[in-house]
Amino acid sequence: MRTSPAPRAAKKRAVKALGIVAAALAAASVIAACGSSSSASGSGSSPITLHLGYLTNITHATALVGVHNGIFAKDLGPGVTLKTETYNAGPDEVTALFSGALDAAYIGPGPAINAWQKSQGQAIRIISGAASGGASLVVKKGITSVADLKGKTLATPQLGNTQDVALRYYLLQHGLKTDTQGGGDVHIKPQTNSITVQEFKSGQIDGGWLPEPYATELVQAGGAKLVDERSLWPNGQFATTLLVVRTAFLQQHAAVVAKLLQGQVDANAYISKDPAGAQTAANAELAALTGKGLSAKVISAAFKEITFTNDPIASSLLAGAQHAEKVGLLQPVNLSGIFVLAPLNKVLAAAGEPAVPSS
Repeated sequence: MRTSPAPRAAKKRAVKALGIVAAALAAASVIAACGSSSSASGSGSSPITLHLGYLTNITHATALVGVHNGIFAKDLGPGVTLKTETYNAGPDEVTALFSGALDAAYIGPGPAINAWQKSQGQAIRIISGAASGGASLVVKKGITSVADLKGKTLATPQLGNTQDVALRYYLLQHGLKTDTQGGGDVHIKPQTNSITVQEFKSGQIDGGWLPEPYATELVQAGGAKLVDERSLWPNGQFATTLLVVRTAFLQQHAAVVAKLLQGQVDANAYISKDPAGAQTAANAELAALTGKGLSAKVISAAFKEITFTNDPIASSLLAGAQHAEKVGLLQPVNLSGIFVLAPLNKVLAAAGEPAVPSS
């Protein structure tokens, strides 16, 4: 018997309605998955590989120490294989997250915001803080004011990364214009941090807004700190390093993410308890990754510039988004939902530590 047009249309509406419900349930599953660490796919029933990215910076010492001392491997347990990859700056990590080459990453707030915006709030979630502070504008001696920067060339780690946004916004506040092609009142040159150190020593650039240890290396190469970024934020606190995870990985492997967060908290606890041991571990990991460690003088000074914290300092992320918008590196974006901190707060509660807020 043929189906009449009216029932057929009703059937189509029903199928469409089911599709809408399914989509809504899929979106809601992020929160549901985060409420429990007993996800079947993360319970150890089958081997899982976690691909973790981070930078070869001391501002990423949580990752350096956590990997070198086996803290992550211990907390993840035998059912999870940890594979790591290092990068020069956050935007490259975002590319890897988008492609699925990374499942989680230690990353700056600027790239995290960009990942959120580019994916329309779908690709990533911020699940923890890692570090605050540890970024400065260091310039040649003789440059003593913002006005002296006009016509000068300054480096940042990468176009659109956290320090790149910070420098452009700072200059804009003082009436100095920049553009993404290196023109304007101050010429900004995004490049690999190690190259910046070499070019500063050879006189090819006038300074850079860099994370640690590179800012300290510029100072010890004869530079002067013109801006300590901590001076620009309330109470000197701003997010430098965050831990983000691909939303799909969080949905599928909530228990693994909870174990990674345990490693995050344990690594920061170790840094707090044994700073000297943490410096040794971080330096050993850097040497293994880059072929060369830092001098004791550099790493000691770099660590003093950083506060290692599990708090993502959400207020600074929101302000950072506004800064990126004002310098033309970000379209207006709604960050509601970018933080998923319930799993972290569960780990912190078990350790007797206070919860961190998402606003």
